[in-house]
Amino acid sequence: MENNVRPADMRRINTAELAEAFIAEQVEKVRAQVGEKKVLLALSGGVDSSVVAALLIKAIGKQLVCVHVNHGLMRKGESEQVIEVFRNQLDANLIYVDATDRFLDLLAGVEEPERKRKIIGGEFIKVFDEEAGKLEGITFLAQGTIYPDILESDGVKAHHNVGGLPEDMQFELVEPVKLLFKDEVRVVGKALGLPVSMVERQPFPGPGLGVRCLGAITRDRLAALRESDAILREEFAKAGLADKVWQFFTVVPDFRSTGVRDGRRAFDWPVIIRAVNTVDAMTATVPQLPWAVLETVTSRVLAEVPGVCRVLYDLTPKPIGTIEWE
Repeated sequence: MENNVRPADMRRINTAELAEAFIAEQVEKVRAQVGEKKVLLALSGGVDSSVVAALLIKAIGKQLVCVHVNHGLMRKGESEQVIEVFRNQLDANLIYVDATDRFLDLLAGVEEPERKRKIIGGEFIKVFDEEAGKLEGITFLAQGTIYPDILESDGVKAHHNVGGLPEDMQFELVEPVKLLFKDEVRVVGKALGLPVSMVERQPFPGPGLGVRCLGAITRDRLAALRESDAILREEFAKAGLADKVWQFFTVVPDFRSTGVRDGRRAFDWPVIIRAVNTVDAMTATVPQLPWAVLETVTSRVLAEVPGVCRVLYDLTPKPIGTIEWE
């Protein structure tokens, strides 16, 4: 049987007991595969890479080297959470790279969405390659490949690290969750003790906030996007909507609108709320959010986020609109 084919009799990992059994099995397999050698992992902070990191730490401890690249386009608090959970709590061998200025300087003045994606993906590869080049004795490369990646893209986890990883990296792969579906990965992550906020993390595009800060990215508009998104997530959590809406986020376009602030005319950005429900991401519907929640989010964004004078709710289903704006 091919290693990338899920056995027909493989039980669904949907309970803590089954997750513990899966973890114990994979720990033994990883130890047998790796031996005393070192493993490199690009730790994005997403569900898949985080669960793989926690599993490998349990199996081989400091033999795992995690590299977290902050490209400056993460959501509020995400890089800090990676450091707190993996370095401070799990005592991981974690390399943190703050490449914010490097990415944002390259993106300055770039408006076209696909060009932005290519810049972000290409630069990620360069940064990761540079960090990998500083290390000695790395034999294996761990990846958060899951079963849908194998079914949909011949096993290539390209989206996982923005643009994939350097093609010339001649490492043997370690992929302990490659036969699991996303919901099973979450169950395993909880059994490993990862925070719920990390295990239940929403889908997040590889280019991060770069495709939600529409048009040419500026630091002030990026800051407004990050803060408004944090407010939306906080209020959805308070209202019990975080586990009822499949994905929700804010968008800040590259144009301004007239408003009035403190008795004076203001010329500031709008913040657009996007929330969708979907099964397969091929089609999506827009939920009817409680009016009180929308009012609270609007009031907080207008009061707490500099440079914003309007808050809008995107009512467009997919099709004809896509889930992301870029």
